[in-house]
Amino acid sequence: MASSKRFKLLFCALGIFVCYFHFGMLQEKITRGQYGDGKSSEKFTYMFTLVFFQCTINYLFAKTCLLTIMKQGEDTTPRTYYALSALTYLLAMVCSNMALQFVSYPTQVIGKAGKPIPVMILGVLLGNKVYPVRKYLFIFLVVIGVALFMYKDVGPAKKQQSEGQAAFGELLLLLSLTMDGLTSAVQERMRAEHNSKSGHMMLNMNAWSVMFSGVVIVASGELFQFIQFLQRYPSTLWHIATFSIAGAFGQYFIFLTVAEFGPLPCSIVTTTRKFFTVLGSILIFGNSLTSRQWLGTFVVFSGLFLDAMFGKDKSSKKNVAK
Repeated sequence: MASSKRFKLLFCALGIFVCYFHFGMLQEKITRGQYGDGKSSEKFTYMFTLVFFQCTINYLFAKTCLLTIMKQGEDTTPRTYYALSALTYLLAMVCSNMALQFVSYPTQVIGKAGKPIPVMILGVLLGNKVYPVRKYLFIFLVVIGVALFMYKDVGPAKKQQSEGQAAFGELLLLLSLTMDGLTSAVQERMRAEHNSKSGHMMLNMNAWSVMFSGVVIVASGELFQFIQFLQRYPSTLWHIATFSIAGAFGQYFIFLTVAEFGPLPCSIVTTTRKFFTVLGSILIFGNSLTSRQWLGTFVVFSGLFLDAMFGKDKSSKKNVAK
């Protein structure tokens, strides 16, 4: 029985690693790659369309799971909660993808590793959460690591031409993190007030995100520009499809790991896979890190591991008068 459970955990961890490694490499290829040759080369800039496809695949995947293997009963969560969380969820993904046009993938991963920071702050302010002191210390360690990684030490010539773009990319990452924090705060309230289940959240948040992003890409004309882009570079459609499918399966393996083994093993697995995704980006796409950035990376993941191991077992909520 114990060996069977270990095998299942290994299977889930392998699923998360493979799916999100493939997801991360394709995300970098799509958003940072050059399409075409010479002066006619161009970049992929259709971020709302990319998220539209991603959310559509996620919705179809969640619908299939709920009809087959994830029986979660009736959902009583108000649509307004789903609409609000979907809006912040959508904006977080769009800002994160857009940031890759201005910063390297390792920078994006390390920046997004600071997600616990806004989650904690907004959890306290909006969700009335109370955390143990050690959790604040672990998250402070993450802050130090992110600061070490992001600190600029480029030369004057390079500084003028690249610092502005990098700063804009980092601003987009900050906006993405803020949206992540708001999403988590709304989800906490949904769980507390309506005991919302993961399958229903995945289904409804992605459904609303499809509607929001669909309106944006049609109203802005991005959809028609994207179709023209596909006519020039048809292989991009395959990359987007496999990118979206990998993300959907990755979410499923995360939900399965949490359901079967709890949030602690899942946190450890997802933190580890982020580190290996950074390594993959460095090896495959030639992204390089300075010694200081390697130190920052080590500090960030140390803080995340400590938080996963010791920071989550005694968080509680304040009593709130209804």
